[in-house]
Amino acid sequence: MKAEDLKFIVKEKYGDIANQSKLFNQSSCCGSTSCGSEVDYTIFSDDYSGEKGYNPDADLGLGCGIPTQFANIQKGDHVLDLGSGAGNDCFVARAIVGETGKVTGLDFTEAMITKAMENNKKLGFTNVEFIKGDIEVMPLPDNQYDVIISNCVLNLVPDKTKAFRQMVRVLKPGGHFCVSDVVIKGQLPEQLHKDAEMYAGCVSGAIEMDDYLRIIKQAGFPEITIHKQKEIAIPVDVLANYLSKEEISNYQNSGTGIYSITVSAGKI
Repeated sequence: MKAEDLKFIVKEKYGDIANQSKLFNQSSCCGSTSCGSEVDYTIFSDDYSGEKGYNPDADLGLGCGIPTQFANIQKGDHVLDLGSGAGNDCFVARAIVGETGKVTGLDFTEAMITKAMENNKKLGFTNVEFIKGDIEVMPLPDNQYDVIISNCVLNLVPDKTKAFRQMVRVLKPGGHFCVSDVVIKGQLPEQLHKDAEMYAGCVSGAIEMDDYLRIIKQAGFPEITIHKQKEIAIPVDVLANYLSKEEISNYQNSGTGIYSITVSAGKI
């Protein structure tokens, strides 16, 4: 599938997700309807309820970590959130940077930008903004941000090399990023990679972990810290949408795994 087609699928899917409930999104593979609305378990998202600045209206249950916990954001920082959705991580970051800082959310889905702006209007923050744009070609100036965060988004970007190079460009010298994302250890069954719904559901866009870390280094971030990694146990009834019983057994015994990781690195 061409990159343009994948972007179209993600944009359409997340446009729909913007108007769905957190409960539905949590129970269906990062919002992908391919898992059905009857599933009663959370596959990816972490619990934000104890985070300062948390706003339930902005939490669509689409994350795979809490990058702000490890991002070393300081009061007065200018923070950029890539794939900001309804604004969840932006509002948590705003609680850290305070009145003297600034938070910018970037998302290429119109419905998400609208929802985030509505949430921000209710909160009355004047130092939080949301901008529509593509992570591969950010409509943002060079050397602008102290910290970049992102949560379960970069795996959906077709050209991750472009994304991380853009991050180098917009970070200030000495700035850094901290992202939570989905990666694979081993060989994911081909059917999961090919299925467009699973792609928009945060799994098939994921790449092998070593490749992911290599892309980060080659983009210009030489020192990477892995703060957290957690295996995502995909339930059998979800795998059954894509694999036969024999294939499921082979997959479970192969050592292959899908992981959420939280990593950071700095710009020299």
